[in-house]
Amino acid sequence: MSVDRIATAQQSAYFLSQINKENASLNTTQQQIASQKVATTYAGFDNQTQVLQATITASARNDAYTTATSLATTQVDMQDTQLTSLSALATQLTKAVSDAVANNNPATLMDQVQTIFDQATAILNSKDANGDYIYSGGKTGTAPVAISSLSQLVALPSVSGAFDNGTDKKAVQVADGQTVTYGLTASDIGTQLMQSLKDIASFDAGPSGSFDTSTNLSQAQNNFLTGQIASTGTMDNGLNAITAQNGYTFTRLQNAATQQSSMSTLYAGFIGNIQDTNMAQAATQLSLNQTALQAVLQVTSDLNKLTLLNYLPTSISG
Repeated sequence: MSVDRIATAQQSAYFLSQINKENASLNTTQQQIASQKVATTYAGFDNQTQVLQATITASARNDAYTTATSLATTQVDMQDTQLTSLSALATQLTKAVSDAVANNNPATLMDQVQTIFDQATAILNSKDANGDYIYSGGKTGTAPVAISSLSQLVALPSVSGAFDNGTDKKAVQVADGQTVTYGLTASDIGTQLMQSLKDIASFDAGPSGSFDTSTNLSQAQNNFLTGQIASTGTMDNGLNAITAQNGYTFTRLQNAATQQSSMSTLYAGFIGNIQDTNMAQAATQLSLNQTALQAVLQVTSDLNKLTLLNYLPTSISG
């Protein structure tokens, strides 16, 4: 007579499957703790996979908006500094004309006009960190102010000929469906100033001009410069308005950046809630998994050791 084990092949297979199941659960929890992620593949997130993918995509798009907005903000900030300088030059020109009339002496006027022209041209032909002309209107490799001297400005039939910029203006998408135009062209911001400089330089080159050799204003010179006070004042106001508009654009970009930062925090939190491991819960689950695996191993081991001999009496009385 053979003494069979209590455990059958079916029971052994069942407990082996339980061992594999508990071992897999333990491994999963250990991976979650080690990686601090609930899963390392999308399949591990079950019914939250689509939500997670959509949120990650939206977060990446928001990050792209943030980078583009930061670059635009930097340029607008630079434009503010340069527009402020141009406005100061416009004010300086108005003062130079007013002083010549008030003092009845235009001897230094053309020196100041020349200086203002040189500085304004340098600003309008300024470049960004990449070596592109800022006010080129899309023609980034071409200097937007095509002339280099007052005499060239005087010789032009129209002041528009002084500019060689394009018409494209930079814009940035700051959010879905939201675009902010921030680019400026040299002709947008420099036409009025160049017109005033051209008018003064053209008069100076004419028969009634020669301001630098005059110690007193002639009637023709006085009449012309008096009229220029009003036109340079209008030009000054125009540049101030452009500077103010640029400041408004800067504020819009800053507001967009603040919104982008808030969205980034929101997306990160939402992704983290799905993707990141709750370490306190994982530690508890690890302990439970270890206990469950130990229990099933112990039960399987004990069951496989049992035979009918365990249930026979230890002694037989006669």
